Amino acid sequence: MSHTSTASHNSELKDQYDFIVCGAGSSGSVVAGRLAANPEISVLLLEAGGSDETDQVLDTDRWPMNLGGELDWSFVTEPNPNLNGRSIVYSMGKVVGGGSSINVGTWSRGHQADWDMYATEAGDRNWGYDSILKLYRSRVEDWTGTPDPAFYGVGGAMHVQPVNDPDSFSLAVLDAADSSGLKRFQNSGGQMMKEDGGCAVVDNIVNDGKRQSAYRSYVYPRLQQSNLTVLTGALATRIVLDGSRATGIEFEYKGQLRQAKASLEIVLSQGAIQTPKLLMQSGIGDKAELGKFGITVKQHLPGVGRKLHDHVALGLVWEATDAPLPQQARSAAVAFWKTDPSLDAPNFYTYGIGIPFLTPENAAKYPPPEAAWTLFMGMRPRSRGSIHLTGAKASDQVKVEANYLSNPRDLEDLILGVQRAREIGNAAALRPYTKREHAPANLTGPAREEYIRNGLVTFGINRARRRWAEMICQWSTISLGFMVSKVFV
Repeated sequence: MSHTSTASHNSELKDQYDFIVCGAGSSGSVVAGRLAANPEISVLLLEAGGSDETDQVLDTDRWPMNLGGELDWSFVTEPNPNLNGRSIVYSMGKVVGGGSSINVGTWSRGHQADWDMYATEAGDRNWGYDSILKLYRSRVEDWTGTPDPAFYGVGGAMHVQPVNDPDSFSLAVLDAADSSGLKRFQNSGGQMMKEDGGCAVVDNIVNDGKRQSAYRSYVYPRLQQSNLTVLTGALATRIVLDGSRATGIEFEYKGQLRQAKASLEIVLSQGAIQTPKLLMQSGIGDKAELGKFGITVKQHLPGVGRKLHDHVALGLVWEATDAPLPQQARSAAVAFWKTDPSLDAPNFYTYGIGIPFLTPENAAKYPPPEAAWTLFMGMRPRSRGSIHLTGAKASDQVKVEANYLSNPRDLEDLILGVQRAREIGNAAALRPYTKREHAPANLTGPAREEYIRNGLVTFGINRARRRWAEMICQWSTISLGFMVSKVFV
């Protein structure tokens, strides 16, 4: 694993760096790489996981192999009464690159309305769509699809390209979505991200057949620089505070607790679960909750761990004919739509995959056919969850209360979303691939609701950054920076 670290032995670690970045995932890799571009700045990047040099990471077709193993934190939510008591596994990357190393590898920018919402919540127009689009075009993306200079740039760090030679099934999904009233766009990240809906071939972070994660794009090219130290297998355990001033990070490395000081700033980029855990175990959070575990309160900040926002997903299955289907659990086509015209942005999206997807509960009641295909439908919900401690030690698990369907409007929206997805799935363009609609098919009333409650899962691998950004923006006491001096999340 020498390629992932410029400090292969404890003795090579310095006592102090200008910046310490905790978490080498999708966000932390970008921050560390950009900071290290200045040779006058020293950067320590801490990552609890390990190397990404494995075929199951680099080959995006193998992405399901990353789930549930050593590259996955595999958090489990609390049993949810709205899901008939089910718990959901939250897969998050425990590897350099984080979720961008273990997910399906699709590049999704976010809708104009989302970015403008972030700018409004943060009180900073630099987070608005127009500003972010300039960054994508000038610094972020190296686009290799059909030139589209109004939306895509070249020469950036992330190699982004549309799926080459999309399979016939995915093209049929696009034709079906188009026939249902969802306009077809040239690509998925351009004009479509300003519209009420649409469909397009997906963009991927793949170059020469290999995944280009945020780590591979921003950090890997700088590993030989003396001003960048990347430490894998290093779990941040506490923010070191001197009064209200953060001075460094305590972390566990090779079985020992160590500390490193930061002369300028500390950046927390450990995702929607680990970041609030680190804050709370450092004494930054709701004083009542911290007091349960004897944690000294450094800053009463009740918003920490609250307003968890997680996209949910549901599989709709059709029995297939003998027509060829892609056998990977990934799609070359995506469609977006609204179930409520008053919304600022689409709240539903779907991908077509050539295999059946049913939860064990729904599979027991509706056994999947031997040959089947799925519209895997995602939703941006109104329900909000929370993260809670179970102890004061870094080894203590967190309690994740996802609270799916706690807002009753989510179930109403899902019923409407299923109706629209069924229109797409039953369209003429997909009939060559369809023997019959399998599940939920024409279920109505309580039976349809039961299918939804038993079938919801998380779309979390692809949405962790958005969840955390929205949690940050909605804390009443935060404006992108942090009340404790020198810490940024």
